[in-house]
Amino acid sequence: MLRDSLNTVFAGNALLTWLTALGIAIASYIGLLLMRRIAVARIGSFAKRTTTRVDDLVSEILSRTRTFFLVSVSLAIGSTWLVIEAVWSTRVRSVLVILFFLQAGLWGSAAARFLLEQYRKDKMESDPGAAGMVGALQFVIMIVLWSLITLLALDNLGINVTALVAGLGVGGIAVALAVQNILGDLFASLAIILDRPFIVGDFIDVDGKVGTVEHIGLKTTRVRSISGEQLIFSNADLLSARVRNFGRMYERRNVFTLGVTYQTPRKALARIPGILREAIEADEAVRFDRSHFSGYGAFSLDFESVYYVKSPDFAAHMDAQERIFLRIHEAFEQDEIEFAYPTQTLFLERTALPQQQAGAHVQQGNGRS
Repeated sequence: MLRDSLNTVFAGNALLTWLTALGIAIASYIGLLLMRRIAVARIGSFAKRTTTRVDDLVSEILSRTRTFFLVSVSLAIGSTWLVIEAVWSTRVRSVLVILFFLQAGLWGSAAARFLLEQYRKDKMESDPGAAGMVGALQFVIMIVLWSLITLLALDNLGINVTALVAGLGVGGIAVALAVQNILGDLFASLAIILDRPFIVGDFIDVDGKVGTVEHIGLKTTRVRSISGEQLIFSNADLLSARVRNFGRMYERRNVFTLGVTYQTPRKALARIPGILREAIEADEAVRFDRSHFSGYGAFSLDFESVYYVKSPDFAAHMDAQERIFLRIHEAFEQDEIEFAYPTQTLFLERTALPQQQAGAHVQQGNGRS
C-alpha cells in the first residue's frame, strides 16, 4: 500500500518524486542559508582587519540577500527533479527571473549606497560641496536602477516595453505639467549641488535673511539663522534670489569714519592720517589700505580710514577693530586731540531796545532845531 501511494501520480509526477523534490528544496534552502551566514560573518570579520573597501562592499551586498531569493533558488533546484508542462515551466521560470531581478535591484541599491557613503566620508572635510551631491546622486541612481529593473521584469512577462515607454512618455508630460513646481525645485537642487553657489556650512544672506546652511535637500534648503530658528527656502526661490555667500570671503573690508572738533589746529589735523595709519598697521591681523581727511561735517572734521581683516571670521574682525580703536584713543589723548560729538553753537547779537531807539531820534531832532 505504501508503495502504491508513493507511486500515485499528481500533476504528471509520482508522489515520491514530489517528496524528493521537496526534500531537495528544503536541503538547498538550509544549505544556502548557512552559506550566507558563514560568508557574511567571515567576510565581515576579515573586513574589520583590513583597510581596503572591497571586502566591506562584498559583505554589505551579501547581507542584503533576502530570504525570498533563497527560497526561490531552492525551489528552482528542487523543481529540476519534476516533469513540468511547458506552460507551467515558462510561468515558473518567469516568476523566478522576476524574483532574481528584484534581488539584483536590492544588491545594486546596497552597492550604490555603500559607494556613495564612502565618497561622502572622503569628501566631507576636503570638499563639503562634493559631499552634498550624495543625496541627489543617490536619488537619481535609485530611480534609474529600479526603472531598469521594472522594465526588465515587464519584458520578461511578455509585455511590449517599447509601447509602454512611449505611453509613459506621453503620460509623463501630463504629470510633469501637474507637478512642475516640485520638478522645478528638484532640478534647482541639482543645479545648486552641481554649480555650488553655496555648500553646507556656508554663512549666507538671502534677501536680508542670514544664517548657516545646514542641509540641501531635493526640494528645500534649510538654514540656521543667527537668532537660532531654522529658515526653510525653496530651491527654486534660492536660485532666483540674490545670495551673498560669506563662506567664500577671504578677507573682510572695514571702513570707519571719526570726527574731531573744529577747534583742532591745522598742524594736528595734518598728523591725524599718520596716527590712524600707525594704529592700523600695528595690528598684524589687518592690512592697511588708506586714511584721509574726508570732509567737513555738520559739527566735526571727518577722517575716513579703510583696512582689511585677513580672516573672514566676524569675531576676528571685531577683535581687530577693538584693538585699533583703543590705540587711536590712546594716541589722541597723548596729542590732546578731541573727538567731536553732536553740538550746536548759539551766537547771540545784542541790539538796542525800542525805547532807546526812540530817544535817539528825539535827540537827533533837537539837534537839528
